[in-house]
Amino acid sequence: MNDDINVLALVKGKERYILLYDDAQRAEALRALGRHASNSELSFTWYDAAVLSQKIRQESQTPSSRRLGMPQISDSEDWV
Repeated sequence: MNDDINVLALVKGKERYILLYDDAQRAEALRALGRHASNSELSFTWYDAAVLSQKIRQESQTPSSRRLGMPQISDSEDWV
């Protein structure tokens, strides 16, 4: 089981949209983007939802050990 938390953030003017979700909550995260886009009181648009949805889908195809592009212990024998 993967305990990683995914973070998706968007800054629009003075508003900050930060979505935290794990891999099991991916579908709920996508629904949340739609709820935000349909809320006329927010500056969050359907375009924002589409762009962030694409990022969520792309991330689901990226191995979790490589998401940050940091070396893994198995990548080098120099780790102490």
